[in-house]
Amino acid sequence: MRPSRATRPEYLAAFTELVQRIALPLGELPRRSLPIRMYVAGGAAMHFYTGERVSNDVDAVFSKRIALPSDLEVTYQDPDGAPRLLYFDRQYNESFALMHEDAHDDSVPLTLKHIDACILDVRLLSALDLAVSKISRFSSQDRDDIITLGKHGLIKSAALRRRSEQAMHYYVGNLDTLKGTIDFACRIVEDAEQRNSR
Repeated sequence: MRPSRATRPEYLAAFTELVQRIALPLGELPRRSLPIRMYVAGGAAMHFYTGERVSNDVDAVFSKRIALPSDLEVTYQDPDGAPRLLYFDRQYNESFALMHEDAHDDSVPLTLKHIDACILDVRLLSALDLAVSKISRFSSQDRDDIITLGKHGLIKSAALRRRSEQAMHYYVGNLDTLKGTIDFACRIVEDAEQRNSR
């Protein structure tokens, strides 16, 4: 897929530059080791799907363990001229997010100019898996993101419940709170669906 038409061009340029810095040293690897897949989540994926919420950090994991370049910060300007910083979040770890076991397999390739997908295959979590990943923490920002995905018609409440409950099968511990959060997340998507149908 290509980024949403609402994606801010200056953000897209900064994100692409960040990805180019990651991809450059990978081009020296033997072809049998490639491509490396980069699975993008969080605010960056949200922006590419909806054009809303510009995040300062890029949350992503890779299909292989790689030594990242040191310079993964890009400065750019908002349309109003305000300085912005986009950086790769080296602390991001999807182990603590609710994540379906097929989330990487079902991710969506993101087409970026000057990025060779045969070297670095940049992929977004599907809109559904992006919503699922926000359920375990469920901060106010996570709730807003789920509402936004619903408002744009990118997720449906029934599918969100099914995918979340499937993901929950791979987790241990007290899951009562998580079950309640899934119920709440599905209700807010239902509300968005009802508003869309008016």
